[in-house]
Amino acid sequence: MTDDVRRVPDDEVDGDEGWERLTDDPDVRGVEAVKVGEEEWPWQVIASVAEFLREDPLETELRERMAAALRAVPGVTDVAEEDREVWIVDGEPSGEALVRAAASVVDDLAPRARALMDAADDDGSPS
Repeated sequence: MTDDVRRVPDDEVDGDEGWERLTDDPDVRGVEAVKVGEEEWPWQVIASVAEFLREDPLETELRERMAAALRAVPGVTDVAEEDREVWIVDGEPSGEALVRAAASVVDDLAPRARALMDAADDDGSPS
């Protein structure tokens, strides 16, 4: 399991600045942060696993813990959900710190998330 976080080269970013977590399990442990400009919500944080988690209590736990972890990052003034797997962040935090905070949440939930996804694959249900 790797937990390396790297700045994405500028020519590969769909925004002003990008950070990503390098992992051998991107569906469950993949996290990235992209600074999209100087607007009200300059950062987007994407957690890949959120696209697949659609059952409670794990889905709700992920959403609540992700918002709390992102709010705890120095420089963050507000957090909201933009889409199923995207949180938007206001303030002037470090992109690396956002990725590390989000990674800590997905890592903690990874064993249960992987078990749910594997069970869905085993019974033929879409994950």
